[in-house]
Amino acid sequence: MNTSTQKFELTGPAGALEALLDVPPEGVAPQGTAVIAHPHPLFGGTMDNKVVQTMARAFVQSGWRVVRFNFRGVGASEGAYDEGRGELQDLLAVVAHSAGEGGLALAGFSFGAFVTSHAVAALAARDPRAVVLVGTAASRFTVAPVAQELHERTLVLHGETDDTVPLADVMAWARPQTLPVTVVPGGGHFFHGQLPLLRSLVARHLRSV
Repeated sequence: MNTSTQKFELTGPAGALEALLDVPPEGVAPQGTAVIAHPHPLFGGTMDNKVVQTMARAFVQSGWRVVRFNFRGVGASEGAYDEGRGELQDLLAVVAHSAGEGGLALAGFSFGAFVTSHAVAALAARDPRAVVLVGTAASRFTVAPVAQELHERTLVLHGETDDTVPLADVMAWARPQTLPVTVVPGGGHFFHGQLPLLRSLVARHLRSV
């Protein structure tokens, strides 16, 4: 993302996990650590995905340390795709390794949002300060509900014309929870031409939590 991005490796449940760390500008005390999960490993999803990078930029500009990582079997991360089960354990391992003192934020895009939803539930005791779910893969996976007490700290963002994950499927997941969904008019799954707006919406949410 920038010249100060630090590459590192940690040990996950299936072996080494490749990761990147970005920090706020010098002199800015971090609000905490945000861990961001990437889209589907079998369809080209990596920690360098443009939506993931845009989310990371929003967090950094809002004063957060940001960790992106490759799920098992992606890039230099060891292991093999595990339909979300192992990937959840990967995400939890990254949180355990990287998120120390300070606030915790969890974010994900598409498949990564599905995995993040389950991480939010598993990390309820950590009381995440912010949750961001973008292009949530509700049509293909069983996305975990968001606890009522986290609704005000959760941004669910979706493109109106997403043809990978139809908006109707995300609404069907959110409706029983009365969980608000922010819809980007004309937005597709990858928010082509609308990444600056995506960054702005995430940053605005972070200012409110």
